[in-house]
Amino acid sequence: MLRITIPRIAALLALVLMVGYTFVLAPRLARSSAREPYTFAGSAPTAMPSWLTTALAASPTATPAPATPGPTTAPTPAGPPPPPQFPPAGGAFTGIMTKTGPYDLGPLDEFTAAVKHQPNVLEFSVGWWDRKFDRRVFDTVAERGIMPMVAWEPWDYHKEAKEDKLRGEQPEYALSNIIDGKFDDYIRTWAEGIKGLGYPVALRFAHEMNGYWYPWCEQANGNRKGQYIQAWKHVHDVFKQAGATRVAWVWSPNVDYENATPLNTLYPGDDYVDWVGLSGYYGTTGVEKYKSFNQIFEPTIKELREFTQKPVVITETGATDTSGLKAQWITEMFSQLPQHPDIIGVIWYESRKEVDWRVAASGAASEAYAAGVSAPRYGTPWTVRSEPALAAAPPAPTPAPAPDPSASPSSSASPSATATTKPPTRKPTATATRSKSGSPSAG
Repeated sequence: MLRITIPRIAALLALVLMVGYTFVLAPRLARSSAREPYTFAGSAPTAMPSWLTTALAASPTATPAPATPGPTTAPTPAGPPPPPQFPPAGGAFTGIMTKTGPYDLGPLDEFTAAVKHQPNVLEFSVGWWDRKFDRRVFDTVAERGIMPMVAWEPWDYHKEAKEDKLRGEQPEYALSNIIDGKFDDYIRTWAEGIKGLGYPVALRFAHEMNGYWYPWCEQANGNRKGQYIQAWKHVHDVFKQAGATRVAWVWSPNVDYENATPLNTLYPGDDYVDWVGLSGYYGTTGVEKYKSFNQIFEPTIKELREFTQKPVVITETGATDTSGLKAQWITEMFSQLPQHPDIIGVIWYESRKEVDWRVAASGAASEAYAAGVSAPRYGTPWTVRSEPALAAAPPAPTPAPAPDPSASPSSSASPSATATTKPPTRKPTATATRSKSGSPSAG
């Protein structure tokens, strides 16, 4: 009979532990050391989209640097190539903003076909009422080789009133609530989601803040002087703490107008801004005095240069065809843009609202745009490895004064009585804002 002794018990336990490690614990440790699945905020772990995997794999790789001749030297691999700058030095990008954004790309396809050029940026609006982050919205755009730019709007456009003065009153979205952290969970969800995308995006947060028609304007909703800057910095800091760094922060006022809040009192500082955006339109009050691209934007750009040298992006623009001058306006826009090397992008509002702003709605306008965008400086590709250009080119030398043949075309109607007292941008009516939301339920 086998006697049970302490050495035999110890040997048996050692055998059990060895078998357990070999067949149970070791495989689990090996699995846990593998790379975690690609994830984004608000979802279960998911695989990286196949289109993104392919795009990243197709990016250029470094080639080994030549080694110095010698008996013992071996080729030394070079570091990875720097990511392409978007736009490249001396270039500029074009983009559009549509009524349906990524939820319906039909308007994007119509525009692309009309002007024979795919935009480099698609801008769309997202309100804070939804409280969600949807990766698919971004991937739908990026998969086409187009950079997503989000007009991120802290309000509920469903509740807006018809009058501009009233539509800015949404106490829930007062700037003080953003500053006090009441939206931090939602902001953090977006920060984590954007961090997980794997490519850069542009965030146009709380735009046209120098007006009175949104709940985040300091002239509305019980907000006080200085709160806009505090709110901007708070949102930016939440993203920074989350590690969401592949974001181009777009601080985007309206072009200046009478009674607008001074821009220098709203600017959060160069450490918090990557691009400066501007909204400006020709034809916001129907038949009004003709204004060229330069006449609309130059005064505000001059004001901006008093406190920042950040690159400028025209984040919204358009022209009416009420007087039959849309094609002429577009031609002049493309002829005047090279005068401003610090303008690195221009985004057209491709939608019908107060008037039909669409380029694709007019054969003459489409031809004018196609001719202008064919210039080499607009051949600006965007890729998932691109990084936003963070420095503006120096201003072009001031040309000798010359008469502006576009200042008063013979076909232009006489100036309206109110043209100089209203904001030069498209007046933000209730229906206009709904149409810009990018939501399938909008407008």
